[in-house]
Amino acid sequence: MKTLNLDEKIKREIIQSFGEAYKAFGLSKLMGHIVALMIFSHQPLSLDEICKQLRRSKGPVSQIVRRLRDRNLIKKVWVPGSRKDFYEAHPDIFENAFRNNFELIKKNKKLATELKSKAKKSDHEAIGEIIKRLDEMEEFYTLMVQNYQKFLDDWSKLKLKYR
Repeated sequence: MKTLNLDEKIKREIIQSFGEAYKAFGLSKLMGHIVALMIFSHQPLSLDEICKQLRRSKGPVSQIVRRLRDRNLIKKVWVPGSRKDFYEAHPDIFENAFRNNFELIKKNKKLATELKSKAKKSDHEAIGEIIKRLDEMEEFYTLMVQNYQKFLDDWSKLKLKYR
């Protein structure tokens, strides 16, 4: 059996941890593995290299890479002398992941507002209690939107030291 060097052990641990974290958020473990690999890699990786390093088949890896690109967590880059597509972590990977979550929060706030408006037109016997719950939902997500926006505003100032 081949012994892994320390860097390789740390890399595998990071990849495994990201997989578990993504799974805990209801996402694919493979998505977490690919994100970790992109963060850990010092150079762009081709789809074949990603598959080889993660010991996974091309189909699922290709699907996840497409989803990660769509969410601006990784980006396709050109490597001179190669016709393959190469990928690397997006420079704003953490901020973009946060922004993706923020969009879900804004949708939930909008949903609460729309449902409350519809509920007010109802003559259902328990409508008062339903509206009360929708008021709570709307206020909850309104507060989240305000705090997420403040966080992004603060981050936009702080991230300059990393550029």
